[in-house]
Amino acid sequence: MIFLALFWEFFKIGLFSIGGGLATLPFLYKLAETHPQWLTAAQIADMVAISESTPGPLGINMATYAGYHAAGLFGGLVATVGEVTPSVIIILIARFLENFDKNQYVGDAFWALRPTVVGLITFAGLRLLSIVVWSAGSLNLPASIAFALFVVLVLRFKKVHPLVWIALGAGAGILFNLGG
Repeated sequence: MIFLALFWEFFKIGLFSIGGGLATLPFLYKLAETHPQWLTAAQIADMVAISESTPGPLGINMATYAGYHAAGLFGGLVATVGEVTPSVIIILIARFLENFDKNQYVGDAFWALRPTVVGLITFAGLRLLSIVVWSAGSLNLPASIAFALFVVLVLRFKKVHPLVWIALGAGAGILFNLGG
């Protein structure tokens, strides 16, 4: 029964999270509220860190991680299949509809979805920020200062290779975990 539930929950996430992997985060937070035995809000931040550092699409990596955590290897597979099934259905429909991308209604629908995607990604960013800045209900001052410094450095030195930023973030995470 857990496998059917995993498939259905991740099918819904894949169906409604238009805009990429970060757009899945609001749905994952809701999933953490309804199925805390599968994953917690704190684990979502870990999932983002792991998924952003591993090859492959963010949403699929997160579905695999959550499914594995909930029901082992087969759970990871079922959650991943559930996540990608809506995309496969859309691709199949698009292949059979000639000039799908030139359809006025399709274009209007995608234009209207842009603000929704921005909202989903903004929500995800603010939720992750709240997890990083607030720990155990109180302000985590060292993490807040480090986050602000990190943002300033990224904005100042944009052309630094992303692996450098990943290494710096990993190093900061290790330092903060050793200290606390």
